[in-house]
Formats: sequence, structure tokens, C-alpha cells
Amino acid sequence: MLGAHVSISGGLEKALFRGEKCGCQVIQVFTRNPNRWACGKLSSEETDAFHTARIQTSVVPVAAHDSYLINLASPRSENRRRSLQALQDELVRADLLSIPYVVIHPGAHLGAGEKRGIRHIAEALNRVLDRTLGLRVQILLETTAGQGTSLGYRFEQLAEIIDRTGSQDRLGVCVDTCHIFAAGYDFGDRETFDKLIRDFDTIIGLNRLKLIHVNDSKKEQGSRIDRHGHIGKGFIGERSFSFLLKAPEFDELPFVLETPKGTDPSGTDLDILNLGVLRRLMEE
Repeated sequence: MLGAHVSISGGLEKALFRGEKCGCQVIQVFTRNPNRWACGKLSSEETDAFHTARIQTSVVPVAAHDSYLINLASPRSENRRRSLQALQDELVRADLLSIPYVVIHPGAHLGAGEKRGIRHIAEALNRVLDRTLGLRVQILLETTAGQGTSLGYRFEQLAEIIDRTGSQDRLGVCVDTCHIFAAGYDFGDRETFDKLIRDFDTIIGLNRLKLIHVNDSKKEQGSRIDRHGHIGKGFIGERSFSFLLKAPEFDELPFVLETPKGTDPSGTDLDILNLGVLRRLMEE
């Protein structure tokens, strides 16, 4: 299943129609402004319009992405408190919209140290999960590039966070190809790609992998810099994406683009072009 992260400008339901126009089978959205703490409750009119659009388009809203402000690893207690409440709100909104996953960046320790940051993340997740018992939504911890003091750039870190939480059945993982490449993981040929899958399965478990963000990288492998590029136009290259798209382990997984937005000189939407490259690679 192929799709993209799509804008909700003009209303949540607009994302589904934009996704359909681009040829998406699935989409990822923000359910709110990702750069503000304040978040009003969803009205029945908003949720009804979203569910109606889903039926009309047959596009599946597979994931909501969390706010950019959320940092569960923060050593500052007030920031962690606000982050915890914001994540709880995200889960409630996703549940009302029947979106199965909320993707979150684990957080940045801001100089407090990785061990302390991981402990803070796990403690915050336990609190959020305890407060949202009964919701159908899973939290997906996203792999990161390791830029700055960001955590989650090694599979071992994600495994430790999951191991420290109580409601592990409500936690999964989202792999971002740009992020793992920038973090130093190699999957440029068949041997290294197969090793990547084995390592993930051994350390985390393939049963926890629920979503893949497909992005090329504008920076070199191991750069620890998070800069998404168009498919086949960056340092990852088409060959690696071909391995990914054809891997039988990923047959049922949604692949969502987070590549740069806009249009090419002819006016064609860049999401359409990137999805076209992915489809070609799947068929070759």
C-alpha cells in the first residue's frame, strides 16, 4: 500500500481528497497544527466529514503524526508534562477519526544523557497509555537520524524503550529510510539489506514494524543529519528502495512518502512523481 503525508489545509477531510488525487492508497496526516501546543477538541461535524470522505475516496488514513513540540525525553519537567498531555490528546483525536497509528519521535535528551532520556520516554509512555485505556490506537516509535541529542537512532534504543513500558501491545515501530540511513545503517546491496532485516527482527521484532516512511536522503550515510530527498535522487538511490518494496516481509505494510512537497516545472505534483517511481520499482 503506497501513500504520502498529506496536508489538512481547509479541513481534515480535504487530506483524503488530496490523497485520492495523487493516487494514494493510504495517507498520513497531522490532525492539528504541529507547531502549537493549543489544540481544540474535534467537533462531530469534523469527524463526520472525515469519515464520509474516507468512504467516498476509499483512501485509508493509516497514521497521524504527532506534534513537533512533543519531547517525552526532555529533562525539563514542565515540557514533559505538556508533551505528555499533547500526546494524550493526539491519541484521542486519532481514535475519534479511526486512525490506527500515531507516529511519534521518541524525543531528545537535551544534554541530560541517553540513559536518562530513554527512562523519561518510557515513564511518559506508561503514563499516557494508562490514561488512554480502551483506545484502539497504537503508538509507533519512529526511527530517527540521531541529529543533535535525538534518541531512537539505534534499534537497541527503541527496544529498550518498549521493554521499559507496561502496555507493549499498544506500541509499534515506524522505520524511516532516510533516518536509518543517516544514522549509519547500510542497505545498499542484497547482503546488507538482508542483514538489516535480520537485525531489526532480532533486536525489536518484525511483528512490531507497522509502517515505513519512504524517503531518500540528501546527506551521506552516517551523517546523522535529517534531510529528506526525492526517491532515487539522494544518497540512498533506487536500488535500495527496490529491495525494500519487494521484500516479502513487508508485503502487508503501508509505505508513506514524506518527500519534499511542491510541483515540477510542468506543474505535476511531486508526490505523484515519487509515487510513480515507487510503483515502477515494485513492477521491475
